[in-house]
Order: sequence, then structure tokens, then C-alpha cells
Amino acid sequence: MSSPNHLKLNQLQKEIEQLRIKMVKTANKHGYTSQESIRISQELDYLLNVYQSLVSDEKELCSKHCYY
Repeated sequence: MSSPNHLKLNQLQKEIEQLRIKMVKTANKHGYTSQESIRISQELDYLLNVYQSLVSDEKELCSKHCYY
């Protein structure tokens, strides 16, 4: 059974990939230092931090409750 964090991780992975593609397209069109590229990059950084936090929580939860 999937945990709520696992479901959030899957959704975040999709959002991160979509935003990454948008960032690359924006950077190619407007430059890597354009305000729009920087804004998208910061948003991507935020999502990656959230993702990493959820992964850490998932690993900690599993280490306490998963038996192999």
C-alpha cells in the first residue's frame, strides 16, 4: 500500500519534470540570467527541496516500520 508521502512524491516528480522542461525552454529563449528563468529556477529549487524532505521522511518512516 502506498503511503501519503509516496503519492506526494509521484506528483512532485511530475511537477519537477514539467518545470525543468519549462525552465530549459525559457532559458534557451530568454537567457539563463533572465528574470523569468531565475524565477522558474527558484520555484524548481523549492520543489526539489520539498521532494528531498519527503524522501527523507519516507526513509525514516520505513527504517522504523519496514521489515524485510
